[in-house]
Amino acid sequence: MRGKNQEQLPEVVAGDIGAVGKLAHTVTGDTIADKSAPVVLPSIEPPEPLLPKAIAPQTKGDEDKLMIGLQRLIEEDPSLRLERNDETRQTILWGMGDAHLDVVMQRLKNKFSVQVTEVPFKVPYRTSVRGKAEGLGRHVKQSGGHGQYGICNIRMEPLPRGEGFVFEDKIFGGSIPNQFIPSVEKGVRAAMAQGVGTGFPVIDIKVELYDGKYHTVDSNDFAFQMAGSHAVKDAAEKAGISVLEPIWSLEVLVPEEFTGDIMGDLQKRRGIPEGIEPAGGGRQIVRAKVPFAEVTHYATDLRSLTGGKGTFSWSFSHYQEVPHDLANKIIEAAKQEAHT
Repeated sequence: MRGKNQEQLPEVVAGDIGAVGKLAHTVTGDTIADKSAPVVLPSIEPPEPLLPKAIAPQTKGDEDKLMIGLQRLIEEDPSLRLERNDETRQTILWGMGDAHLDVVMQRLKNKFSVQVTEVPFKVPYRTSVRGKAEGLGRHVKQSGGHGQYGICNIRMEPLPRGEGFVFEDKIFGGSIPNQFIPSVEKGVRAAMAQGVGTGFPVIDIKVELYDGKYHTVDSNDFAFQMAGSHAVKDAAEKAGISVLEPIWSLEVLVPEEFTGDIMGDLQKRRGIPEGIEPAGGGRQIVRAKVPFAEVTHYATDLRSLTGGKGTFSWSFSHYQEVPHDLANKIIEAAKQEAHT
């Protein structure tokens, strides 16, 4: 390939870049070899994509076309990564930078006739409770015919970060029959997944079922599921909700002259520096724990800060409570979005 011109050659030697047409089943990273002397070279390790963009088709109904187009482009370009976040209900396309992703979206339009829009990226927040509380769950409907009857009493308390969810059955004397205990737990888990009024899943809590009431005719699985769900909401409201955000471990490799700027920038992003160490060649590694909400566009920002001389890697670390004033803004924004 020489610009717009194509020069036909009998052979392409090592170091040359050539183009071959009409290949139906090859993808980036494949080795093309003579059938009589098959060779498989180690595949290229693509760089880790570090910039996420939430995307959606401009036209409703183009979701299938979008997915087909993206899968084709990912086969060609392994440095792209596609993620479907079921929690935030967003399609996330990860790339190397803004220019890279802009080219991908242009190709989707030109090659697959799909117009793509970038939508605001949603951070996968979580919630927990601040203290201990009791909750009453009541689901009673007995107006004629076969009714619904389930009442349960629970105690709720927070667990240390990362402990998950614990459900304890403390029922004595048959106030809730054994077959309905799992129904209460199912209702509790469903309410936690829905976010108890915030839309953000609840984590790291202990729920103790200690009392309740049932009806010999009207009690059933559904009634106690609903009672469990109502009980969690009641207890969480009394205990107080805390919003948790994902914290990521960041390693930034930069020339020494940029170290101070990087440290200052990470602190502005609510980051907690964890140390600096020499990396040789006049470069240093800066380590920090940073809220993910503050670094979703760090690939672009770092390039600006260092003139393209800095690189970074990251990984999820843990969830941590958001400062109170910020938590109120996050919950308010989530409620507004739920109403629209």
